[in-house]
Amino acid sequence: MAGEILFQNVIFSKFILPFLLVFFIVFAILQKTKILGGVQQTNALVAFVLGLIVVGVAYPKDVIENLILFMVVALVVLFVVLILWGFLVGKEPELTSLPKPVQWIAGIFLVIVVIVVVLWATGFDAGILDSLFYQSWSKTFWSNAVFIVLVGAALALILTKTKSS
Repeated sequence: MAGEILFQNVIFSKFILPFLLVFFIVFAILQKTKILGGVQQTNALVAFVLGLIVVGVAYPKDVIENLILFMVVALVVLFVVLILWGFLVGKEPELTSLPKPVQWIAGIFLVIVVIVVVLWATGFDAGILDSLFYQSWSKTFWSNAVFIVLVGAALALILTKTKSS
């Protein structure tokens, strides 16, 4: 069995990281607001004590861990959305930009795809996929839905080209 690395250690993940997070956030707030007179040593001592108190009590530490995990996942999802949107609607002068209706359609499609991928990645999709794709009516429904979307996209492209002509 492989040995445990530093970042997987319970002491590091459950105590050191939450302590450092609380310490630096409290210290930065105290430095910026100058509530305690702006003395760096006093601010550091108060931040140190508050960090130790948070680490010593289980409930606040668990809340902070859950919030940080949510924030990290949300930032990664937002980063992926922004990268994909940048590929779709690049604003470089040498690139041709898409018409506004196509940008809106692409944006809506992108958001739907990211939601589906996040549901898949979290394992929340099992019941949803079964109810949407493995029913007696699903083959007919999805065939018609794809056909309607393709006809709508073709009409949108034709109408945007005739308006600009």
